[in-house]
Amino acid sequence: MMGKFLAAILVISALAAGGGMYYLQVYGYYDEVIASPGQDVVLLPLGEDTPRPISYGDFQAIDAGSSPIRYRACFTTSVTRQELAQLFQISDKQEPRIAPDWFDCFNAEALGKALTAGTATAFVSVKNISYGVDRIVAVTEAGQGFAWHELNECGEKAYDGTVVGEACPPRPETSGASE
Repeated sequence: MMGKFLAAILVISALAAGGGMYYLQVYGYYDEVIASPGQDVVLLPLGEDTPRPISYGDFQAIDAGSSPIRYRACFTTSVTRQELAQLFQISDKQEPRIAPDWFDCFNAEALGKALTAGTATAFVSVKNISYGVDRIVAVTEAGQGFAWHELNECGEKAYDGTVVGEACPPRPETSGASE
């Protein structure tokens, strides 16, 4: 009888821990991003280092402090992707990161297909928004826009453990002491 009781406790504990981890990964760490008109959607002009805003509406975004690549955003714009391509840097990042199912405006699979088919264009928004992470913005033919964070070359090197090298900026210092 005692063995069944201990087995039940182990099973219930494992289910609770698994459910808790699932909740934290899918829901728990995400926060809604409060819109900052004129600042939420920016693109990097050709030959420049400072991003500029574009016109947009219907902005929705989520982010999480637990990882620099959890940012996702959706918006609409009246500026065509062809007009944007004449003024702003096109990104070689063509694979958007998947968003949680509950953030239903961001469909990474459909956006990826649109990028591959040429009915959407990805642009560089902000370089090194966090160390080794760039913000990418994609705009479709229909004027739908999407944004996500992607590791750049320095980030890929820094996080896989290879030597970063001189081409990358120095990594910011982090304090190990708690205040």
